[in-house]
Amino acid sequence: MARPRPAEFEKKKVVAENRRARFDYFLEQFFEAGIALTGTEVKSLRFGEGSIAESYAEVKDDQVWLVNSNVPEFSHGNRFNHEPKRPRKLLLHAREIDKMRNGVSREGMTLIPLSIYFNGRGRAKVELALAKGKKLHDKRDTEKERDWKREQQRLLRDRG
Repeated sequence: MARPRPAEFEKKKVVAENRRARFDYFLEQFFEAGIALTGTEVKSLRFGEGSIAESYAEVKDDQVWLVNSNVPEFSHGNRFNHEPKRPRKLLLHAREIDKMRNGVSREGMTLIPLSIYFNGRGRAKVELALAKGKKLHDKRDTEKERDWKREQQRLLRDRG
């Protein structure tokens, strides 16, 4: 007899987040990709360990790879533990890979991972964005706009 399925949950459990991405890049198109992991990598991510701060994704031979992401070795792993900074294959449909390849071939575009999370079914997913790098003056404009919005909220809160 089949095992009963565990209850699904609505929220996604974010494990690693690239918070600098929204400040350093103009994010244009978003993708959700599965990620091929080994057992000890999944266990390490479930403990909340992992970093995608310096990572990026690249398209090679009709496949997308997550490069330079750090998933530390599992503390209770044995000699079959994984390599922390190995490239990890991302699982996407062929149409999505074509969109990514076309976007990256344009000037100045790159694939940036925004977060790694577990969805409602307990599967590890990566949120990717096709992004264009910001110049220094663009970053200043973004910061000014954010400060002005914060000031507006403060004024509304004090008056209301």
